[in-house]
Amino acid sequence: MEPQHTTDDLDTLVLRSALGWQSAGLAVVLVTVARTWGSSPRPPGSLMAINARGETVGSVSGGCIEDDLVQRIREGGVQAACASDVPAVLRYGISADQAHRFGLPCGGTVELVLEPVTARSRLAELLLACEQRQGTERVLDLQTGEVTLREGLRDSLPRLDAQQLITCFGPKARLILIGAGDLSRYMSQIALTVGFEVIVCDPREEQRASWHLSGMTSGVTLSHEMPDDLVLRLKPDARTAVVALTHDPKLDDLALIDALQSEAFYVGAIGSRRNSTQRRDRLREHFDLPDTALAHLHGPAGLYIGSKTPAEIALSIMAEVVAAKNGVLLPKAPVEEQQAALPVAQGKLQQEGSAQAALLDEAASTAVQDRA
Repeated sequence: MEPQHTTDDLDTLVLRSALGWQSAGLAVVLVTVARTWGSSPRPPGSLMAINARGETVGSVSGGCIEDDLVQRIREGGVQAACASDVPAVLRYGISADQAHRFGLPCGGTVELVLEPVTARSRLAELLLACEQRQGTERVLDLQTGEVTLREGLRDSLPRLDAQQLITCFGPKARLILIGAGDLSRYMSQIALTVGFEVIVCDPREEQRASWHLSGMTSGVTLSHEMPDDLVLRLKPDARTAVVALTHDPKLDDLALIDALQSEAFYVGAIGSRRNSTQRRDRLREHFDLPDTALAHLHGPAGLYIGSKTPAEIALSIMAEVVAAKNGVLLPKAPVEEQQAALPVAQGKLQQEGSAQAALLDEAASTAVQDRA
């Protein structure tokens, strides 16, 4: 494999920045969204780090709460946020006036835990566990600031009581693409933008030789392994998606056989509906994959958006991958139904556009008559 530098997702970026500032001798506060009520711009578990200079990474709201916290620290130092060098719990949006002042939606309340970052925060150990793709619970003692790390699930919500805050961390989302070509290039660009680690696998030297990401090599690993060897070695977990893009059964099927028997949250392959049906039949008849495994295969991969170009196809596939990662169910209507609906929708837009134009013409005519 040809490793390159990794691109951090937002949580990792916040933790790494906080650790870097603390190591450089700056006072740092780590802010966690512990709980929310009503509408909230950022979900529980969101992180932000603020140093003594008022520099920030991450966010906990739409911006107004961040501004308030930065002002507090600039005027009174870290002690203004965390008195006595122990964590503090702060709630925003209790009243309608506060909600309006801090840009929270009507009825929205955010509860934050502010933690001074010290050696006892154990951020280096937490980052190492995440890099090793270990799900980790971080238990923060609110009375002392001491931190305990233990095995846990990545996607559990934070838990806060009078004694402790428990937050969950783990491996970043990972995307394995089989095939080095235009489609994997565009998918890699989108995946990096939304925080995925990307691995592109292609044993064909001529394909790898011409594959590159202009100015975006960070976060992508290019592998020359056979797809099945790669999948078996990486053991896709519940934070991994696998997409086969070569149109070559000798490569795609090898990856799909093992991926469909893994914990991967998404397994997909491109191709026509006819080819997708043939692929399922082939995997069932020649490789004894049960229907329960084949039911998890997304093929043709992607949401129907009328894609024509590799970039548009990449967008449709990544939209489906992200939806699966976030637990959103997207039942697919038959392609014929979606294609049939497209002209109807276009016609409706044209009608609405014509009606709007007529109204504008009428308004303009009335304005002329009024001036006359």
